Amino acid sequence: MEIAPAFGPLIGHDKPKMMLTQAVMQQKIAPAYLFAGPEGVGRSLAARCFAQLIFAEGSNDPAVHDAIAHRILQGNHPDLLWVEPTFLHQGKTFTPQQAEEAGLKRKTAPQIRLSQVRDIARFVSRPPLEASRSIVVIEQAETMAEAAANGLLKTLEEPGQATLILLAPSFDSLLSTLVSRSHGLLFAALGEAQLRQILGQFDQGELLESPAMLALAEGSPGRAIAQWERLQTMPAEMMAALDQIPLWLGSSGSPKAALTLAAMVTKELDMPGQVWLMNYLQYQLWQACLGSSEGWTIPKPASAAVAQHLKSLEESRRMLLRYVQPLLVWEVLLLGFVGRNNGRTDNPPMAQLRAQPF
Repeated sequence: MEIAPAFGPLIGHDKPKMMLTQAVMQQKIAPAYLFAGPEGVGRSLAARCFAQLIFAEGSNDPAVHDAIAHRILQGNHPDLLWVEPTFLHQGKTFTPQQAEEAGLKRKTAPQIRLSQVRDIARFVSRPPLEASRSIVVIEQAETMAEAAANGLLKTLEEPGQATLILLAPSFDSLLSTLVSRSHGLLFAALGEAQLRQILGQFDQGELLESPAMLALAEGSPGRAIAQWERLQTMPAEMMAALDQIPLWLGSSGSPKAALTLAAMVTKELDMPGQVWLMNYLQYQLWQACLGSSEGWTIPKPASAAVAQHLKSLEESRRMLLRYVQPLLVWEVLLLGFVGRNNGRTDNPPMAQLRAQPF
C-alpha cells in the first residue's frame, strides 16, 4: 500500500503517514489519536492531511481533494473543529493570534480551558453534517489543566461519530488516562536536509545562513521560522545588555545591572518571548561550553561555572511555564550570573521559588 496523495505536502514522517493511510483505507479509524513530537515538525499539517483524506471518503478526484483542503485551511468545514490554547482577558478567551491583533499584553501562557472542552463535547454530540465522521484537532493538548483533561476524558470514552486528534510534544506530557485512550503516533524531528528543504520552500534564505537559529530549531522548520521572527522583534537595547553576561562571568557584573536587566526583560517581553529568550541564552552558553565561535566567549576562570548556569536556565524556564512570577524568576537567574562568580551567596536558589499565579 502506498501513502495517500493527501499527505503530499508533508515532508518526512513516512511511518505515521503510512499508518494513517492504512487506517482510512481499511476503515479502521481510531476514536482518538495522539500526534506526539516537537512543535513545528508537521503535526498540524499531518492532522489537516488526515482530515482531508477522511472527508474525501475514498474519492481519487484531485478536484475533490483540493476543494476539501481549501475548506480545511480556511477553517470553514462544518465537520472540523480546530481548538487552540487561549488567553483569558476580562472574562473572554483569545487565541494567540486574536490576542496579538487586539494588542493584549500576554503575561501568562495560553491554555486549553474547561470551557473549550465543553465546546468539544457539544460538537461531537451532534452527527456530522457532510462527512461520515467529525474531526476535532486539539493543538498543544499538554496545556490542559487537570479539570479540562478530566472533562476531555469523558468525551474520549464516548466520542460518537467523531475522531479526536491531540497534538502534544511527547506521550508523557499528557495524563496517562488520555494517552491510554489514544492511538499514539510519533512525529520525530527532521534531519538537516529535510529542514533545509522545507525552509527553502518558504524562501527563508537569511534564516538558512544563521547557524544559531538552525541549531535552536532542533529539526523543526516551524520552530526555525518562529525563532528567526522572534529574534527580529527583540529590543536592541535589551540584546546588548544580555551580551554583557560574559563580562559578568568575568567578575565585572553588579547586582544593580542584573536587576535592571530583569526588569527590562519582563517589561518588554510577553511570556512566549521570555521563554524564547531562555532558550537563546541556553544556546549561547552551551556553545561557549563547547568552545564554538558561534556562542559567547567566556573568560577561562568562569568556564567551570557554565554547566551550573545551564542548569539554572533550564530550571528558570520550567518555573516560567509553571506560572512563577516572571520578575522574580529573572532576578534570581541574573543575580546568579553575578553572585556565582563574584563570591556572593545571598541570592535564593531557583528551587526554593514559590509558585505564584500572575
